[in-house]
Amino acid sequence: MAWKPTEIPDQSGRTFVVTGANGGLGAITTEVLAGKGATVIMACRNTTTAKKVADGIDGDVRVAELDLADLASVRKFADSCATFDVLINNAGMMNLPFSRTKDGFEMQWGINHLGHFALTGLLLDRISDRVVTLSSIAHRQTPKLWIDDLDYENRRYQRNLAYAQSKLCNLMFARELQRRLTEAGSTKRSYAVHPGVSDTGLFSHTETPLDYLSKPFVRLIGHPPAKAAHSTLFAATMPDADPTIFWGPTRFFGTQGPVAAAPSTRLSKNKDLWQRVWTESERRTQVIYEF
Repeated sequence: MAWKPTEIPDQSGRTFVVTGANGGLGAITTEVLAGKGATVIMACRNTTTAKKVADGIDGDVRVAELDLADLASVRKFADSCATFDVLINNAGMMNLPFSRTKDGFEMQWGINHLGHFALTGLLLDRISDRVVTLSSIAHRQTPKLWIDDLDYENRRYQRNLAYAQSKLCNLMFARELQRRLTEAGSTKRSYAVHPGVSDTGLFSHTETPLDYLSKPFVRLIGHPPAKAAHSTLFAATMPDADPTIFWGPTRFFGTQGPVAAAPSTRLSKNKDLWQRVWTESERRTQVIYEF
């Protein structure tokens, strides 16, 4: 029988930090968790929008400023955090025109992966339970990882490959974090999930006609945002969820369906590459993990 959010245990007394919670899957995740009694900190760049969303949710929901495209903002947010239970690395951008973060990183890699890598490392000693990182079935769309040119300094920019690269890094990061936690004897867990395909607004930032044409296609092959959030909610709340499994929908090439053990590419399972991504991420962000 398919898992449903009604199976989430009572979350009273637990605190969650959700990045990018001012819309899409982040807002849905926040609402469901708050409805189960959790305290939710919405970590968002646009705090005005976030406060409007928070005002419409019953429960203990708080808003804090976090710009993942600015490592100074990441550090400032991390400095303000007390101990909490679960970090949900949800925020993301997709298929953007070429641009760079404040620190000079290619924008999609910088926000989707490096910002979350830095945030998780800075908060790891204050996370009591687990980290959930959203990857994507789009990780399949890159034939390799250009580990020596992740910022597109020496090759032609391809926005879809840049997105796929960032989502592959999300998946590798979550897996390598779990490997290192296990090796250190930690009880903390790291989960990688994907939401399938859904009309969450992620497809509306390409600044091309695809912003308008993608909606009916996404609705045809995907599933509603409320269902797309199931994999995140499952991994964030279920006590016995296996952190070695990539959780997400598996029907219709992974675009929709109930939460299950989802397949991933051979490239995503390359443990040597996990460690190279980790080393490069520490070098770029200057955030060194301590276990």
